[in-house]
Amino acid sequence: MKAAAPGIDDPARVEELRAILRKKGFLRAFYKEVYARYAEVLKRCPADGVAVELGSGAGFVKEVVPEITTSDYLAYSGVDLVVDATKMPFADRSVRFICMLNVFHHIPDVGAFLAEADRCLKPGGRIFMRDQHVGWLSSFFFKHLHHEPFDPKVAEWAFDSTGPLSGANGALAWIVFQRDRAKFERLFPTLSLERYSPNSPFRYWMSGGLKPWSLLPEGCFRLATGIESLSTAAHRGWSSFVDIELVKRDQRAGAGRV
Repeated sequence: MKAAAPGIDDPARVEELRAILRKKGFLRAFYKEVYARYAEVLKRCPADGVAVELGSGAGFVKEVVPEITTSDYLAYSGVDLVVDATKMPFADRSVRFICMLNVFHHIPDVGAFLAEADRCLKPGGRIFMRDQHVGWLSSFFFKHLHHEPFDPKVAEWAFDSTGPLSGANGALAWIVFQRDRAKFERLFPTLSLERYSPNSPFRYWMSGGLKPWSLLPEGCFRLATGIESLSTAAHRGWSSFVDIELVKRDQRAGAGRV
């Protein structure tokens, strides 16, 4: 009898996902773009302290930014640390950089994560994430064509998780940092939002994500990026994803650039 395929939350899937990332050049280019953003933001962080990626999974961040410590909620092979984002194992003011790619919306209590980040980050330390954005195209894709839950109308920042990957609300980044920005600033006055930059209307969808297929080869990535830049310049409502950057202040600061 043939064994059942591992479920989405099973750590045994990691090698399958890594093989997909190795094979799909267009998707790898998308990941490399995000990792390059990590490197840029890391230069603005304090010189010493922990630099950690949350939800590293099957990614390859160390190929681009070797000094980053990888981590995941699941005990994936090759990942440096097992870390629950709501209960991080780092000392107060010991972390200079926290980064993540498509992870924030999987954290079942992002308020608890932000409190932990506020505790762990050194003054001047930063958070960078790329996550899902509530836009015109993305709302249709996330609601009707994507397997993860997506609810921009929910009142709460937390959800009952079915698993670290299956549990999600794809609208969380938009909810916290746009719809509920006043609440975020009231709860976390020392975490200053410096950037909320929507991007990537269609590249991730064309890549097929972590599915085996891709609609575009790696050679089309630069052209697709240029077309996307024109689209988002016209109106950020076309965007499906967003780059978010936060900085830890010693005391409440004025609003940053977004």
